[in-house]
Order: sequence, then C-alpha cells, then structure tokens
Amino acid sequence: MKFQWKIILAFSAIYIIWGSTYLAILFVIKDIPPLLMSGLRFLTAGIILFGWCLWKGEKLPDYSSFIKNSVCGVMMLVGGTGAVAWSEQYLPSGLTAVIVTTVPFWFVLLDKKKWSFYFSNKMIIGGLLLGFAGVMLLVSFDHQLFPGTVDNNKTALGIIVIIAGGIAWTTGSLFSKYKPTGNSVLTNAAVQLIVAGFFSFALSVLSGESRNFNFTRVENSAWLAFIYLIVAGSLVTYLCYLWLLKVRPAAQVSSYVYINPVVAVLLGAIVAGETISSVQILALMIILSGVLLVNMPKYKIKPQLSTT
Repeated sequence: MKFQWKIILAFSAIYIIWGSTYLAILFVIKDIPPLLMSGLRFLTAGIILFGWCLWKGEKLPDYSSFIKNSVCGVMMLVGGTGAVAWSEQYLPSGLTAVIVTTVPFWFVLLDKKKWSFYFSNKMIIGGLLLGFAGVMLLVSFDHQLFPGTVDNNKTALGIIVIIAGGIAWTTGSLFSKYKPTGNSVLTNAAVQLIVAGFFSFALSVLSGESRNFNFTRVENSAWLAFIYLIVAGSLVTYLCYLWLLKVRPAAQVSSYVYINPVVAVLLGAIVAGETISSVQILALMIILSGVLLVNMPKYKIKPQLSTT
C-alpha cells in the first residue's frame, strides 16, 4: 500500500508540478531576464544534485562523458527549457505549454533508426499530420490570441523559438540515448545542469539582456517562484520522473505530456488572468489527439519491454 502511495505522489508531481512551472517562469522573468534566470536555475540545481551524487559515492565523469553531457545539456536545457523561458516574454504560459506538446512529433521525425517502424504505422502518420495541423492553427490565428496586446511579429517569433527549442530538446535526447556514458543518470543530469547554467550565463551576457539588471529590484514573488523552479521543477519532479521510469512502463510515465498543458492553461487563467480563447482550446485538443495517436502503438508494447 505504501509503495502504491509513492507511485501516486510521484505521478502527481510530474503531472501538476511540471505543468505549473510554465506559470512560475512567467512570474520570474518579469523581474529576472530569461537567460539569466535559466543560468541561475540550472547552475544552482546542478550544484545541489552534483553534491548529492558525491555524497552517494557516484562515479565521476571522465572527459568523454563530460563532452557528451555538455552537448546534451546545451541542446536539451538551454535549447529546450531556455527557449520556453525566453518565449514567455511574448506568449502566455498556457499557450507555451500547448506548443511544447509537439515534442513527441519531433522524436518520430528525427529518430532515424526507428523510421521503419514509425512510418509503416498509419496511426502514427495520422497523429503527426493532426498535431501539425493544431500548430498551424495556433500560428495562423495568433492575432486572435493576443488582440492588441503584443506585437504579432514577436508572438510569431516566440512560437518559432519554442518549436526550435523542441527540436533541440529532441536532438539532445536522441544523442543521449544513442551515445550513452558510463555514469549514472543522476551524475549525467548534474553535469548537464551545470554546463547549461554556464552556457545560459554566457548567452545572457552576449545578448545584453542583463545589462541593466539589478538584483535589488527583484520582487519577493519572483524569488519565491524562482526557488520553486529549482526545488520543485528541477530537483523533486525530475527525481520522481527518474524513479517512475524504473518502476512503471515508460509509455505510462510519458502520460504527463497530456496533463501538463491542461494544468498550465488552467493555472494561467486562474492565477495570471490569461485568456483562454476558443482557438487555443481547439488547438490543444487537436495537438493532444495527435500526440495520443503517435503514442498509441507504444502502449501496445508489453510492460517488461517498455521499462528498459
């Protein structure tokens, strides 16, 4: 019974907490520039996780492992998560979460080693087409989502950056999958976070976004949201995710993809007063239907095969 409660709590974390991080990012970047915020978040979480790995006696990465993890950290965290933070300057948190749900489609398109399986399945092809139809609906009607509040060019740019970030996240994930290191998942994650933190700092300086930034001007609400992102978003939930992958089928664990955007949209409307338009709801339903079709064949795989 105790084990079942652990599973329930872990699933609740990846469903609700990861869905709420979109809103938390929105609060933080009001006072802290997005790239600087990402650097602080990744570096702090990485140092904490690396310290925990040292305490647990985990094997330290060698040069080859460090390089591989550096590539993954930059692609996944800076390119993926960093893109989300940057884009939320111009997009509501709920809409951002909706667009991020297209990531499973990129896995299908970029995982060349599995193309023979993916493109021989009509359900997966139909899901891809349906998902991209949902994205095009958002792009085509973005002026309805932001009536007179945001420059349409910046809105479109934000959507493009998130899509590019999804491609970067997918590329880094596939690189990690096909170019494994000899270290534990936790050690790899710690190195990735630390490298991503320094890289985000460099981008922040080069872009000039932090030129006039002053820590004394950051509101308490932004600091609380920032701490929430580090503790709940980058540490607690990530560890729950890793643990669930060990005890439950991977296809079941990946169900967070369907829940996160719903949580983000609802919290954005309730807490931040974001408008939920009929176009946004329709696009969400279309994209999630496409993701479901893409993943449906995976659900048919036996549990013992999906946990590897």
